[in-house]
Amino acid sequence: MSTLPAPPRPKRKKIWVDYLVQFRWIIIVFVVLPLSCFIYFLSYLEERKTEKKPYKQQQKEHEENVHKVVKRLQQRNPFKDGLVCTARKPYIVVGMRHVDYKRARHFEVDLSPFNNVLDVDRERMVVKVEPLVTMGQLSRITVPMNLALPVVSELNDLTVGGLINGYGIEGSSHIYGLFSDTLVSLEVVLADGKVVRATKDNEYSDLFYAIPWSQGTLGLLVSAEIKLIPVKEYMKLTYKPVRGSLGELAQAYADSFAPKGGDPKKMPDFVESLIFTPTEGVFMTGAYASEEEAKRKGNVINRVGWWFKPWFYQHAETALKRGEFVEYIPTREYYHRHTRSLFWEMKLILPFGDQWWFRWLMGWMMPPKISLMKITQGEAIRKYYHDMHVIQDMLLPMHKVADALEFLHREMEVYPIWLCPHRLFKLPVKTMVYPEPGFELDPKQGDTSFAQMFADIGVYYAPGPVLRGEEFDGAEAVHRLEEWLIQNHGFQPQYSVSELSEDNFWRMFDRELYDHCRRKYKAIGTFMDVYYKSKKGKKTEKEVLEAEAAIAETEYAVAEKEI
Repeated sequence: MSTLPAPPRPKRKKIWVDYLVQFRWIIIVFVVLPLSCFIYFLSYLEERKTEKKPYKQQQKEHEENVHKVVKRLQQRNPFKDGLVCTARKPYIVVGMRHVDYKRARHFEVDLSPFNNVLDVDRERMVVKVEPLVTMGQLSRITVPMNLALPVVSELNDLTVGGLINGYGIEGSSHIYGLFSDTLVSLEVVLADGKVVRATKDNEYSDLFYAIPWSQGTLGLLVSAEIKLIPVKEYMKLTYKPVRGSLGELAQAYADSFAPKGGDPKKMPDFVESLIFTPTEGVFMTGAYASEEEAKRKGNVINRVGWWFKPWFYQHAETALKRGEFVEYIPTREYYHRHTRSLFWEMKLILPFGDQWWFRWLMGWMMPPKISLMKITQGEAIRKYYHDMHVIQDMLLPMHKVADALEFLHREMEVYPIWLCPHRLFKLPVKTMVYPEPGFELDPKQGDTSFAQMFADIGVYYAPGPVLRGEEFDGAEAVHRLEEWLIQNHGFQPQYSVSELSEDNFWRMFDRELYDHCRRKYKAIGTFMDVYYKSKKGKKTEKEVLEAEAAIAETEYAVAEKEI
C-alpha cells in the first residue's frame, strides 16, 4: 500500500463568508466565552445544590417529574398535534447536525428537570442517572470515590441521554465497548404513557437493545442505570511516536494495544492514537496508577486540566521530537483532556487560542459552549461549515483501518486524525450496528469469540484543499465517505451531517429490531422515524407527516401480514 499525495485541485475564489469565518474569533472572545463561563458557573452551582439533596427527596422528585411526562403525553391529540419531541432547543445539541425537524409542527415534552445523579450504589457498582446529566458532572462526583463509568466520553457537555440514544466512545472502549454496552437498565416512557424498565434479560429486552442509535424515536428516556468500575487517582500515560506509511501507522495502532500473539488480558486500560501527517503519528496507552506510584521520585506529573497548559493534542505531538516518554495525569483531567480545545477544532475557530499569552489571560474561560457557538454562527456560516469543513466519525472493522486512512487522505486530507478502538459485541439480537457476519470464524488482530474489534476514526477539521484555498465539495466528499463505509461494513454516527438517502441509511444500519420495536411499542405516529430525524436539511410539517404516514402504512401492512 502506498501513500500517494492528494491530487491537485483548482483554486477557489474567496467569498464574503470566508471573511466572516476568518474574523469569527471576535464574537467568540468578546461574547461567547464570557457567556459560556457564566453559564458553566450557574450550572455548577445548580449541580452542587442538587447533590446535597437527600436520596429519598431526589427519588421523590424524579417520580413526580416522570408523572408529569406521562400526563403531558396523555394530553396529546394524535389527530391534531404534531409528533412528540423534547422541548430542548435545537441548538443545544452537541454536534454539527442542525435539528431542523423541530421546525415542523410538533408536540413538546419538557425533560429539562431530568439532570440529576440519583444514586451511586457501591455495592452493585451501578450509578443511576437522569438523561441530561453530563459527563463532566458525573465524573466530578464519581472519580473522587475512585469510581468511574467504564466509558467516559471526553467532552464535558455530552449528556447520558445523548450517548445512549446515539453513541459514545472513549479510550477504554477496546475493553468495554461503546457507551451503550455499559448499561444495566433503562427507564422509558412509551408512546402510550406507560413507564417501563428495560434490561437485557427482562420482557423489554428488545427495547433495551433497540434504543441505542435510535435517537429517541422509540420512547422518552427518563433514567438509566450504568455500570461503575474501580479506578485509581492517576493515569500513567505512555506516548510513542511512529513514522512510516499510512499502512504502517495503521499496523502500529493495532500493535499498540493488541499485539499479535499477545495476551488479551494484558491490554492497557486506555488507548488513543493521533495521526498528525500521512507519515507521522503518536500512539498513547494508559494504565491506572495510584497516587503513591505517581508521586514516586523521578515520575513526572502533568496536570493537563489547568487552563494555562498547552492543548492536549499539541502536547502529544511533542513526542515526535522528544521521542517516547511517560507521565502521570490525574484521572479526571485525563478523561476530559480534549475538552478545552474541542479536540483541535478551536485552532480554526480561535487561531491564537493555543498561544501561551492567551492561555494565561483567558484560558480559564475555555471551552466556549458549543450551543452558543451554534447560535452565533448564523445560517451562512453554518452552510459554509457543511461545505468546507468535516466533522465525521467512521466506525469500521479494525482490519480495514489502513484502507480507511488511505481513502481519507485521498478524498479529504484532514489532519490530525483521531483513532480509538472499540469492541463491537456479538449480542443475542441483531441491533442497528453489528459485527461482520462470521467474524469469529476468521478472527483478525484484536478479535475475540464474543466481539469484533472495531475502530473509530475521527475526522474533525478543515480539509487540506480548503486550507490551501482550493475547491472542495464537502457534500460530495461525505457522500463518497458514506458509500465507502457501506461497502466496508462501517457505520456513521448520526450526530454528524449526513448525505445518506433513506435507502442508503438502511443499507448502513439494520432496521429489523428497530422496526419491530416501533410497531410493538406504538412509536409510529408518535415519534419521528430515526432516518427523518437524522436527515440533513429543513423538514417541513408536510414532509414529516407524509413520511410518517407512509412508514405507518407499510408497517401496519407488515403487522397484518404477520397476524
